[in-house]
Amino acid sequence: MKDFFIADAARFDNAVVTTYFALSGLQVREKKQGGQFLALTLTDKTGAIEARMWDDIAEAVANCAEGCYVKVQGQISKYQGKFQITLTKMRNAAESEIDPADYMPATKFDVNEMWAELRGYVSEFANEDLKRLVFSFLDDPELGAAYREAPAAKVLHHAWLGGLLEHVLTLVRVCRATAPFYPEVDADLLVTGAILHDIGKVRELSWKNSFSYTLEGQMIGHISIAQGMLVEKVRELQPFPQRLRVLVEHMILSHHGKYEFGSPKLPMTPEALLLNVLDDLEAKMQAMRNEFAKAEANGKGPGEMTDWVRSLERPVLDSRAYLKGE
Repeated sequence: MKDFFIADAARFDNAVVTTYFALSGLQVREKKQGGQFLALTLTDKTGAIEARMWDDIAEAVANCAEGCYVKVQGQISKYQGKFQITLTKMRNAAESEIDPADYMPATKFDVNEMWAELRGYVSEFANEDLKRLVFSFLDDPELGAAYREAPAAKVLHHAWLGGLLEHVLTLVRVCRATAPFYPEVDADLLVTGAILHDIGKVRELSWKNSFSYTLEGQMIGHISIAQGMLVEKVRELQPFPQRLRVLVEHMILSHHGKYEFGSPKLPMTPEALLLNVLDDLEAKMQAMRNEFAKAEANGKGPGEMTDWVRSLERPVLDSRAYLKGE
């Protein structure tokens, strides 16, 4: 069974480890001097680590594929400030060697408590039509179960089981706290948008052995998927006010805020604009937390910037750790 986790890498610098991972990425690449090597991404519940296998790769390529569990032997080392593993051996892991709980990161919060809190906010809606709409999603046996389990993303933020629910609940709390400052905003409508904006991710993402995109997710994307889901639910709920449907649908379509970020429409209502800004803020703050944890795992001190964060287009600094270090 697994006794080494990626978060432990700093304690095993230059050590040889034999352990198990989920194989999340595998590419055969060409060596500069001729021949081929493997570039791999290995994951467990504590994160992801890059790996390289330089020799004797034919058997590994023939027997291992993305999404499977593998047993590996290799040396932990640092390359360009990040830990990686140079593998000498890799094979498929037997089912008896694997506990799936070791490989799928999960929310640290209680899912039942989060679910009850979210439903409680919907129960407080003054708008009965929006209440019916949101509960039609949450009470759907298939959709509700997926909503409780799904990650919010493959990599960028809340990329763990229960991550979608955690992200949405945090966003709803922020929306409820912020809405009273803006009298132009309908709070029930804003919270409805917060709960439904990412509902398409239950079909965009797959989370069986590792996080990946479904074919539907790759071909259509969660925004368009969510739009279709909304149309279906509204049809089931008829009669339903079409003006409300338009406003909710607009929030779904515009929540990424810009065309280049995948939104087919720009936010054009107070609720859509506020949802876009707060959703972006919540995702970015979680991305920062992820980077702080990653920097600490890679041995960086409290006064050091993280590596370049692609999603934020900058390195970041954990100010609280920095002040404590002083």
